[in-house]
Amino acid sequence: MKNKKNPQKKYKPGRLKAREDRMGYLFVAPWIVGAVIFVIYPLFQSFWFALNNIKLTPRGRMYTFVGIRNFTNIWAEDPDFVTNLQSYLTETILAIPIIVVFALIIAMLLNGNIKCRGFFRLIFFLPVIIASGPVMNQLTDQGAATIPAMDVTMIEQLLSQYLPGFLADPISSVFSNFVMLLWYSGIQILLFLAALQKIDGSLYEAAKIDGGSGWECFWKITLPTIKPMILLNAVYTVVFMSNNEQNDIINLIYTTMFSVDGGYGYASAMAWMYSLIELVLIGVVAFLLAGRKDVYERRAKRYRREMRHMARVEKKLERRRLRHEAKFRKEHEKDARANRGRV
Repeated sequence: MKNKKNPQKKYKPGRLKAREDRMGYLFVAPWIVGAVIFVIYPLFQSFWFALNNIKLTPRGRMYTFVGIRNFTNIWAEDPDFVTNLQSYLTETILAIPIIVVFALIIAMLLNGNIKCRGFFRLIFFLPVIIASGPVMNQLTDQGAATIPAMDVTMIEQLLSQYLPGFLADPISSVFSNFVMLLWYSGIQILLFLAALQKIDGSLYEAAKIDGGSGWECFWKITLPTIKPMILLNAVYTVVFMSNNEQNDIINLIYTTMFSVDGGYGYASAMAWMYSLIELVLIGVVAFLLAGRKDVYERRAKRYRREMRHMARVEKKLERRRLRHEAKFRKEHEKDARANRGRV
């Protein structure tokens, strides 16, 4: 578009969009600055700490570059980290289905038409606010995390008789902290409630008209619809369990950071190894729970792929036909010229 007064001057296209982009960057700038200062920079700093042996002196921190020695010492000379890591992985694998299934059951109950539904939602979310940090430690020390009617001692004895130690101890810990695991399901319940409320009620009505029972509706409608939320809750549970105050590895890293034998460098290397293991665990959970594509979507994708293949074949045949026609035309013109030369 040209200006009427000056035909040579052109307006720049997308001026409004560029202005909107600048405003968007302006609003996102505080988050970017905070992420750089409080996330990215500490990550690089902790990785540099992990490659050094750090000692605190009156003049400040003294660095001695040791390379990957801190990482190798974690697996070769530190039995506490390996033992706590093994116990943590087993407890987390056992706790994920317990927390997710319990949250789904409670969310389905709270999603129904019951009296005082908001009050019950508050009760199940209240431990997320109250039972955290020192409060959780006090409740655990007083035995509030176990079921009173459950004989945990007998369960531990039976497990130690029939299972090896690396399995018996984590399973016993799950039974000892069973109530505490259920307290961790407040966020998951809210996420499941949000997913259940998004399901169209006409799907259940159509299923009931066709004779579907409540059990069939759960497996055919509810579960496939909230499957992405199951993955989200499982990943959130893994992240929450990894950063929990009751996690022995977190306490081990904290005590190692201020110990004489460890220090900032060794604790940073331990934290990086723990983070990498957490990423692998999250990847495994995501791989196991990630839903496959719908059968109709796969068929549509296959049909589109076949149509693209047929289009390529048609273009190839068309180019071949044009080449043959050009070749035939040249030969025909050559023969015509030869016949005219004979005449």
